Amino acid sequence: MAVLLCSEIKAEHLDDLLKKFGLEVKRMPVNQELPGSFWKAPEAGLIGDVLYISNDTPVHSALHESCHYICMDQQRRNQLHTDAGGTAIEETATCYLQILLSDFIPEMGRERAFKDMDEWGYSFRLGSAQAWFEQDAEEALEWLINHKLVDDKQQPTFLLRQ
Repeated sequence: MAVLLCSEIKAEHLDDLLKKFGLEVKRMPVNQELPGSFWKAPEAGLIGDVLYISNDTPVHSALHESCHYICMDQQRRNQLHTDAGGTAIEETATCYLQILLSDFIPEMGRERAFKDMDEWGYSFRLGSAQAWFEQDAEEALEWLINHKLVDDKQQPTFLLRQ
């Protein structure tokens, strides 16, 4: 199974979602270096408040990098260039939020996010993204709630970590 690519969703679905967090999406030509991409193209890149993608960028990558931006504190956001950094718990919170935000991309949704994360090689000790999310992600959810990024009903607040 191939993962869902940015070319396979309506651009405004991603743009409108990320605009709520103050992120701008810049589309680059396929087979060109993506500025700010830690893993190199086709993986999404981050520089400041700009997310760089191309048509062959996986949607899960665009969401994951965006969630790094959302989950980092303002000091790191001010200096953001390529490497989001952060702690292990912040990384798991990023993955959790990525799954929640996938529901706001009509072409994707949570079930597709689970499958794409597994297909791409995300590694969870329970063997799959879905098993981790449903059975082993309490600390990630607690972190997101404590930082007011999701509410107690697991709904995004559309705020940035302060």
